[in-house]
Amino acid sequence: MKKTTGMDRATTRNWRPATQAVRGGTWRSEHGETSEAMFLTSGYTYDDAQTVADRFAGEAEGMTYSRLQNPTVAMLEERIALLEGAEACRAQASGMAAMTAALLCQLSAGDHCVAARAAFGSCRWLVDHLLPRFGIETTVVGSAENEQWEAAIRPNTKVFFFETPANPTLDVVDLKFVCDLAKAHGITTVVDNAFASPALQRPMEFGADVVAYSATKLMDGQGRVLAGAVCGTREWIDEVLLPFQRNTGPNISPFNAWVVHKGLETLTLRAHHQSRSAVALGKFLEPRVVKAGGHMRHPGLPSHPRHNLALAQMEATGPIFAFDVDTRERAFAILDALELIDLSNNIGDARSLMCHPASTTHANMGEEARAEMGVTEGLLRINVGLEDIEDITEDMDRALKAAGI
Repeated sequence: MKKTTGMDRATTRNWRPATQAVRGGTWRSEHGETSEAMFLTSGYTYDDAQTVADRFAGEAEGMTYSRLQNPTVAMLEERIALLEGAEACRAQASGMAAMTAALLCQLSAGDHCVAARAAFGSCRWLVDHLLPRFGIETTVVGSAENEQWEAAIRPNTKVFFFETPANPTLDVVDLKFVCDLAKAHGITTVVDNAFASPALQRPMEFGADVVAYSATKLMDGQGRVLAGAVCGTREWIDEVLLPFQRNTGPNISPFNAWVVHKGLETLTLRAHHQSRSAVALGKFLEPRVVKAGGHMRHPGLPSHPRHNLALAQMEATGPIFAFDVDTRERAFAILDALELIDLSNNIGDARSLMCHPASTTHANMGEEARAEMGVTEGLLRINVGLEDIEDITEDMDRALKAAGI
């Protein structure tokens, strides 16, 4: 491969996803390094004053300041855009920086945003608290209730915002229906695809306008750094998102960008392997959970109310699922009895992780809001890692027995 082939979309768009994940976005310096270089610099120097003026005027290609461009970050952005099937991508400092930028860059006082009720706690905080503080009206609807999306539309509705599968309840949104509905009304769809990643689901293929990520999750996949990304058309990225990003600065560091860039090389392998293990663990857990009076929330199992839709939208249903037990005390007993699986509120990691959302990721929402979302006191969320599935299963078996299940 030539030094700049990885940045040549005319070539890379013809590669299959696994090749794009390894080779896409690669730009090699004059040294010809095999592993992409890391450019740790805040600024750049120029040979003459006119070059500086031309770059700042947008009349010449080249770097100006690392809040706007950085070679390492640019490589990551190109690789994510390729995997997503998007024209362009802008990387962010974290997943929440990505979600915040994707909304605030296009919403103003007097606009209206419709959001899915089931969402990560901080995403719901944006919808319930931050946007209204700036005069932006918001409405939350049931993720799986198609008629509620349509009923919520107002003349000033500008954005639909949702996650599918949703964190932590694993609600599944009908991507084609909601995106088609939005287009018919001139509404922009912003999809949080962190639970799936482009290795498992590509919302733009169903009509989504903007796809946002916590790249901290599956894209890094090893619990090392915080990162985010926003994908869209070149016009939307340059004319809507970039002015907001340029002047507010939610940028990713080159080091974090490099780490995620390397993580993407194994994304497809990890995501599919972990998805298979998650389905196997779900099948093991379901009879005992149901017998104990709980229920599974796993789109990879036929018991999920939108199992068939999930299979139609996703290549695999992901490494993350949840299940309920009757009380917080029993949920804590399961967590406390684990020996292999870590107690952690992260997801997408190569290690198996488990948490109690009501006391962690959704603790600040309040009891009423959690109940509305279906985040019960007995809900447990698990990220199934790359360990041998038999070892994961044995650990869960031990923990369930300790909790009397």
